[in-house]
Amino acid sequence: MELSLNLLPLREAKKSNMKASKYNFFFPYMEKIVGFNSFTSEFAVLDTFLKDLYDAAIRENGFDQLKEYHSDFHEMLGSLGFIVPDEEDELQKVINLRNQIDFDDAHYHLTINPTMNCNFKCWYCYESHIKGSKMNAQNIDKIKNAVDQILAEQPNLKTFHLSWFGGEPLLYFKDVVQPLSDYIQEKCQSGNLQYSVGFTTNGYLIDPNMIEWLKTSQVDHLQITLDGHKERHDNVRNVNKNKGSYDKIVSNIFALAEAGIKVIVRINYDDKNLDDAYLILEDFMSMTTEQKKFARFSFHNVWQINSPDVQKCEDIVTEYRKNAFHADSYLSSIDGVRGSCYADKKNQVTVNYNGDLYKCTARDFTKGNKEGQLTDEGLTWNGKYDQRLNSKFKNRPCLECPIMPICNGGCSQQALENLDRDYCVWENSGIEKKDLVFSRFKKMIEDSEYSLNLN
Repeated sequence: MELSLNLLPLREAKKSNMKASKYNFFFPYMEKIVGFNSFTSEFAVLDTFLKDLYDAAIRENGFDQLKEYHSDFHEMLGSLGFIVPDEEDELQKVINLRNQIDFDDAHYHLTINPTMNCNFKCWYCYESHIKGSKMNAQNIDKIKNAVDQILAEQPNLKTFHLSWFGGEPLLYFKDVVQPLSDYIQEKCQSGNLQYSVGFTTNGYLIDPNMIEWLKTSQVDHLQITLDGHKERHDNVRNVNKNKGSYDKIVSNIFALAEAGIKVIVRINYDDKNLDDAYLILEDFMSMTTEQKKFARFSFHNVWQINSPDVQKCEDIVTEYRKNAFHADSYLSSIDGVRGSCYADKKNQVTVNYNGDLYKCTARDFTKGNKEGQLTDEGLTWNGKYDQRLNSKFKNRPCLECPIMPICNGGCSQQALENLDRDYCVWENSGIEKKDLVFSRFKKMIEDSEYSLNLN
């Protein structure tokens, strides 16, 4: 039976100056109801009576009555963002927050591809490997000039992040990576900027001399991928048909963690190798407590395979956390506004080895996708740059979606590829919105439960 606020001993109802947020999402959990507000990213665990009160207040426009009947509950709803002032434009709040983050002129992110070649050829890789491709001296000098120009023309900069991508960036560590990194680090330090550098690498070419350099180079992290346990991984990532890479990469991850260098171990899974994650865990159980502080395991479904086993992946992540490892799934880490993709941001550029400019690194570096050119004068953008920056908040289903502030229709690349059509990034993915919210809730609980093990 529905609860009616009109049956409660309160004054006659009047129009409330508060309304339910359009970004509320509810789901059952252990005989309770969990509420999530996707703008504030706050959860509230309610018993059925409180949820009935909330529903009655919505039906009868009775949040003023609710305040009189249960002031603590009303105050909690307000403080967590579940109710907002009647006149508040919640969509505009999200737009303003996005603009504040993506158009922030205090931060710059430069990604460099020294090469499009790689020492592996993974079956799912979207990049076209180009043998013999290598950034030449002219483009190295142009990048230096571009960095000088950026630092001179953007006086509000406070941080500068350099990312190395490819191809396999460490193929040309001494010729490209080391000299350019050293140059940019020195320039940022002389300009009193906070500087950091990251690598997306297969991790095979790391050696002790490289680790010594990394220790003094403001490295934020290295992302290194495993494609299942040894047998499966070596079948995908091998030097040749007789020589795998799993053992060496795992050894290098241990060495990096021992040196105090953060490693994101990205575990790519599909419908065949997800159970391998338990075997991978066994291989890392010998890590010391100190080493574990510098290793994080991040699980990502190979994008060519639809309908991943969401619950099985979540159970595996839980097992890693129980054993004092930092771990997360792709779902639990999605935050499309506050944690928007690097390519969504105004102050971000990817420079290919040949001087072509891009924003997204998750698509082919082809002439058709390029968004500008590196010149002697610096960065010269074409019309795609502005189109990308103005591509968000144009998809009608997103504008009415309760999880829009954390999903936001995916990244700007997805928005560009779906201009002039209604779409949902979860369509045909096998993933529902409740999976996304529950994964986030589960991570919050486990972060609290296992925090003592992770410190």
